[in-house]
Amino acid sequence: MKIVTVDFTVSAASLQQLPKDNLPEIVFLGRSNVGKSSLLNKLFNRKNVARISSTPGKTRELNYYLINKQMYFVDLPGYGYAKVAEHVKAGWTALIEDYFHSRKQIAFAVQIVDARLGPTDLDNLMIGWLDFYKIPFVLVLTKADKTPFSRLQTQVNNVKVSMSKYHYVRGIMPFSAMTGDGRADLLKMIEAHITFAQHSSSKRFISSAVA
Repeated sequence: MKIVTVDFTVSAASLQQLPKDNLPEIVFLGRSNVGKSSLLNKLFNRKNVARISSTPGKTRELNYYLINKQMYFVDLPGYGYAKVAEHVKAGWTALIEDYFHSRKQIAFAVQIVDARLGPTDLDNLMIGWLDFYKIPFVLVLTKADKTPFSRLQTQVNNVKVSMSKYHYVRGIMPFSAMTGDGRADLLKMIEAHITFAQHSSSKRFISSAVA
């Protein structure tokens, strides 16, 4: 998959503000400060398209980027920042769960985890949601360049074991926004799932909306 055009479309604070064109959506989610914006910018091969918040936990919206006029990359709010007020956390939780529950255009998800830490309890909660709502996903271990190779391989193997109980996990993938390692593999996996969703009888979106 080659990304030719990237257009920021909307920053939505409610489901009513989401695009209504039924294009397939690739969802990116992870903890605050896990490197989600950096990963997106590396996939886009552009600087500062996905904005990196100066204040962790500040972003509260679903940010939509139109890719090649054919699909959306959806940047979900980061979660897990301790200083965010409880009522704000509850609002994010409700928005994201409602999105997973009702958004039929979701074709694939990219769950981002710090390679040095592995999945946290909150990460596992989100992974459980993806599995419950039958959303295929890949677990991406970001900041892989900051982890010694032998330790990274051990972490990948450990995560594979912990993910074996989930039905909709499609792979475990190290990624570095610094070096670009993992970029081509992740784009290839995204493309494969878009193609599969378009031709599947159980697709979650309207295939005629995609050229």
